[in-house]
Amino acid sequence: MEKQTATKIFESLSSGVRLDIYRLLVKCGREGMVAGQIATTLELAPNNLSFHLKGMIHAGLVSVEQEGRFQRYRANLPQMLELITYLTEECCAGHPEQCIDLPANACCPEASPTPISITTTEN
Repeated sequence: MEKQTATKIFESLSSGVRLDIYRLLVKCGREGMVAGQIATTLELAPNNLSFHLKGMIHAGLVSVEQEGRFQRYRANLPQMLELITYLTEECCAGHPEQCIDLPANACCPEASPTPISITTTEN
């Protein structure tokens, strides 16, 4: 994957609505969902949904297939897996298998959800 493609994907997912749509479609897997189901599930107006889906199609995150008078949308799962590979290919100096057992904050303690407290002793 090229950096420009990864950037386009992240820009598309930077919208909370698009992230919700994408996660819903990932959950549905190969079956996908028709637009009306997506709109109902996420409580979105059809015109708002259409706008977001168009942007996601442009970024390559979602595919659409005509089924009679409906359009079925599916997450581009191979693209998602390619993005994950792109993000992790240099992990642990090119040995991502070493990262499997690491807790989420092992590499970056500052990302720890629990604040680190420092105590000092007075002399």
